[in-house]
Amino acid sequence: MSIPETVLITGASTGIGATYAERFAQRGHNLVLVARDKNRLDALSSRLREKHGVAIDVIQADLTQISDLTTIEARLRDDASIGILVNNAGAAQSGNFIEQSTDSVANLVALNTTALVRLASAIAPRLAQAGNGAIINIGSVVGLAPEFGMTVYGATKAFVLFLSQGLSLELSLKGVYVQAVLPAATRTEIWERAGIDINTLSEIMDVGDLVDAALVGFDRREPVTIPPLQDAARWDALQAARQGLLSEIRQSAVAERYQAEA
Repeated sequence: MSIPETVLITGASTGIGATYAERFAQRGHNLVLVARDKNRLDALSSRLREKHGVAIDVIQADLTQISDLTTIEARLRDDASIGILVNNAGAAQSGNFIEQSTDSVANLVALNTTALVRLASAIAPRLAQAGNGAIINIGSVVGLAPEFGMTVYGATKAFVLFLSQGLSLELSLKGVYVQAVLPAATRTEIWERAGIDINTLSEIMDVGDLVDAALVGFDRREPVTIPPLQDAARWDALQAARQGLLSEIRQSAVAERYQAEA
């Protein structure tokens, strides 16, 4: 009987990350938990060790800081037991773009995109060489909808979706599974940290329901899992429309509507 891969989870102290930790521990996976709040990480790891008998390492890290980020990258490159990366760490931000400071926008981008892609880059070559493993990237349905009014956050989540789809095309050929998970509003602390009153949201999903659904998609090896999307045919139609659009692109010819009149 093979030993389940160790799972490294970022943003693991609360919310989606902590719930992934619980679910993977239930499945018998050892864990490496990464977050800024060491007290919460220690409490979570102690509870999961006692309940599920798995080995857990805790790493306190702020993934917007390059020194902390490179520590996690090194662990992903060097620890051959880690076969699954859950890229969950992320943040949101309230207010319109012109109300947000340049530094706060840059920090949001650093955490939601730069850290995520660096960690994926650190582990992917090793997984590809081994011919197995998985990368789970937590995106958002906001990345599909500029209309939601969360411009920078949505842009970072659009990046996560595109990156995941591209990596899936590349790495699936080498035996590595890449999944993008797109939640809608989920009951976590991200809202409070962003200065958004969760009670103003008319509908919100329980974090346990979200992660359980995401793991159904994981077990099915879906490239993109959207738990709140009720009609899966809508996603299929969007993908088909996108492919149809691509078929109409002519790299050397300007479209007739842009040609100057004689």
